[in-house]
Amino acid sequence: MTTDTAAPAPAHEMFETSEETTKASSRDRLLDTAADLCYRQGLRVPTDTLCKAAGISKRSMYKLFDSKDAVLAAALERSAPGATAHLLPPDDCELGPRARMLYVFERLEEAADAPNYRGCPYTSAQVELKDPAHPASVVAARAKRQLLDFFRAEAAQAGAIDPGLLARQLTVVYDGASTRAGIGADCLRGLAVTTASALIDVAGIVA
Repeated sequence: MTTDTAAPAPAHEMFETSEETTKASSRDRLLDTAADLCYRQGLRVPTDTLCKAAGISKRSMYKLFDSKDAVLAAALERSAPGATAHLLPPDDCELGPRARMLYVFERLEEAADAPNYRGCPYTSAQVELKDPAHPASVVAARAKRQLLDFFRAEAAQAGAIDPGLLARQLTVVYDGASTRAGIGADCLRGLAVTTASALIDVAGIVA
């Protein structure tokens, strides 16, 4: 009696699968390391330091990305969905527009309490790079625009007097508060939420 068994994959296919897995693993490790190091030390972290921490060679890095700038942009892009999911309320949560806007500042106050908090990574990237055309600045600007758009949409739904103005004001509060907390200049506990709440009140939103 014989038992049918699947034929082993050709040697070249096994090699390609292994190579693709290694490449993906190296890329993920590099981006995770870049996100962590750049958040803690700034985007000027040396390439050698970045590669050593990620456990890959510079040659391998340049096989994966055209430049270090591309690595920084990809690292910010990779972390954006997680950051957004933490900061913004879920679409299906039973909160009104006012509570949804304040939810952002509640999460900010919680994050700022952590000893390793260094501020908003996207604001920090734009300030440090000082170049709107830099690939990482482009990614950061897109992330910040998403927050602005969120505030504007919620303000409009709540019937704010000027949704665009309120959105800009809340973004300024968020950026200013996160920056001050990130450099250790202030404690946000009870400050960011109350400041945002006062602006929402002035905009004519009560619920």
